[in-house]
Amino acid sequence: MSNSGPQNVQEYIEHHLKHLQVGEGFWALDIDSLFFSIAIGILFSFIFYRVANKSTSGVPGKLQCAVELIVDFVDKSVREMFTSQSKLIAPLALTIFVWVFLMNAMDLIPVDFIPEITKRLGIPYMRVVPTADVTITMSMSIGVFFLIIIYAIKEKGIGGFIKDYTLHPFNHWLLIPVNLVLELVTLLAKPLSLGLRLFGNMYAGELIFILIAGLLPFWAQWMLSLPWAIFHILVITLQAFIFMVLTVVYLALATAKEDH
Repeated sequence: MSNSGPQNVQEYIEHHLKHLQVGEGFWALDIDSLFFSIAIGILFSFIFYRVANKSTSGVPGKLQCAVELIVDFVDKSVREMFTSQSKLIAPLALTIFVWVFLMNAMDLIPVDFIPEITKRLGIPYMRVVPTADVTITMSMSIGVFFLIIIYAIKEKGIGGFIKDYTLHPFNHWLLIPVNLVLELVTLLAKPLSLGLRLFGNMYAGELIFILIAGLLPFWAQWMLSLPWAIFHILVITLQAFIFMVLTVVYLALATAKEDH
């Protein structure tokens, strides 16, 4: 815990859970989350672009090997889950997996490292894990929600899309209101669960790191931070994979044709 920071554990935790914001209420923007999510996205795109341009059929470098392994892994996963033809799904899945993983990985940076630097620059609050911010995870899941609708209409047409929500699961016109309620609840639950699942897991992980840093003296923090960080590597990877898989599965379900 910094000597120049909050004076007790409660203040320390509250300080580290506050965002650098502009605006108020519903229209407030978390500047720190937006900055880090955009910066990580640009960095990821730049690295993959450079690797793609400099790739060789000869003996590849370590970075090219790592990128190829990720691309092959994602491509294989997509082929197993998405049977329709689309040039967007594999790049989308790759972007989601790597981007979410890198945003999650910000949790491994020591709690006070970046906030102490920004505090010296006159910035009072700074949270560095974008996926521990519900506005970021829900924004991503809302994007997936619109993709579900777009792909469903593209694959089935407006008529087929309407039939999915009016004549399923009960194929009778008298039960259209019941079908509509059931299907809309199912549709809205997809982005809601997608965003809240990622947020909940990453927020909990961030909170544990903050608790360790706030409750223990500096010399003892590594005794708990290091084991938790090692375990947390599995968590951040798994959460990125789950977000990618569920996105592809939801899009596959949206394009699947059923007889009514």
